[in-house]
Amino acid sequence: MGGKKYRITGDRYPRMRRPRRERRIVVAVVASACVLGVGAWGAVQLIDVFTGNGDTAQAAQGKPKCPSREDGGKPQHTAKPLPKPKTIKINVFNATTRSGLAKDTADALKKRGFTIGEVGNAPAAYDKKVKGTGVLLGAPAAADGSFKVLGTQVAGAQQKTDTRKGGDVDLIIGDKFKDLAKEKDAKAALAALTAPPKEKPDTPGC
Repeated sequence: MGGKKYRITGDRYPRMRRPRRERRIVVAVVASACVLGVGAWGAVQLIDVFTGNGDTAQAAQGKPKCPSREDGGKPQHTAKPLPKPKTIKINVFNATTRSGLAKDTADALKKRGFTIGEVGNAPAAYDKKVKGTGVLLGAPAAADGSFKVLGTQVAGAQQKTDTRKGGDVDLIIGDKFKDLAKEKDAKAALAALTAPPKEKPDTPGC
């Protein structure tokens, strides 16, 4: 075939561009997705506000949850206070073969502020049958009160309850008993029991 021959010269070539219509569709899709996402998040926040689930929104925002306080901003402590030594009446009984042990122990406890009741030999159910340090015997209510206080004086004593109605406690001295705990150690142990629990530092932002 005859005719003229054409030759492309220069260093520029035509570029293929994406149609404008297609680009507009992509932009519209991305924008719609963003709008839906923001709308969904806002709906969740509104639901939390109107249903009272403020903690959910607060947690989502990374804010600390502050403890509720009802007494001038101070945490409430509900621990039951322990009885004072002078309010605890102790009956001291000797279940060993060592004479005078009940009286000596009762005198020492009296000097430490306890009220002393009966002093003598242990009843037949315990006489020469207590192999450990001793036994603390009292009403069920004594387990959370008198036993804890008296336990600071007689280390390792076994605790038992019976059906008595009064608040007195029996200290039945056993074979391994040597002496009461040192007074300074007993005072330190009692102070640790009666001290209020340490308050945790306030949460930042509360």
